[in-house]
Amino acid sequence: MGKDDAGETGPPKRHGNGSLRSTTQFGMKRREIILKRAGELFERDGFADTSLQDIADAAGIAREGIYYYFKNKTQILLELIMPVSQSLLAGLQALLDSDADSVDKLRAAMRNHLGAFNPDYIEMTLALRNVYSEQEDEKLAELNALWKDYEKSWVDLIIQGQERGGFVGDLDPKIVAFGILGMCNWMSRWYDPDRSATIDEISDIFYRLVADKFALAG
Repeated sequence: MGKDDAGETGPPKRHGNGSLRSTTQFGMKRREIILKRAGELFERDGFADTSLQDIADAAGIAREGIYYYFKNKTQILLELIMPVSQSLLAGLQALLDSDADSVDKLRAAMRNHLGAFNPDYIEMTLALRNVYSEQEDEKLAELNALWKDYEKSWVDLIIQGQERGGFVGDLDPKIVAFGILGMCNWMSRWYDPDRSATIDEISDIFYRLVADKFALAG
């Protein structure tokens, strides 16, 4: 398996599989297959230890055929991560704009984060952060901006609660927000859906830890 495909660009001059250019419908299906097989490989072997050849073999196409849909391995990773990231941000921003009280917003924000939780998503975001500084890509920049908006929205949630008297007011809101996210994201290191508690149960436990000891007043 290779470790040097993340920055490889294409397409090359010739295509190994002419059927990739057949119909839009076929192309979309083939694209979905590549994404599905890549996600499975990233989950099993990790991003760094999965090559474009590995993905091509799993998808049943020539390696050159991947370039018809994606210019490199990083772009495949982006396509897997972006929808989940967009959903997380939309859910959190909707909570911020709601009329719920601060305590209910915090509980719902943690459920929003953990409800979309996928250990592989967390691992892939870490892998993407590692290659982000090495490449210039419009999609990478877009995702990085989305992550920053998500982190800022969490900080805004804590500030809002402090200003309304629901949370302890003398705690740094950024540290509180990042502490909650760090606790939740660390699940990627130990969570096993076959052996651990359910996501709802874990969400309730995490919320009680925060609500009873960390952020909430009185």
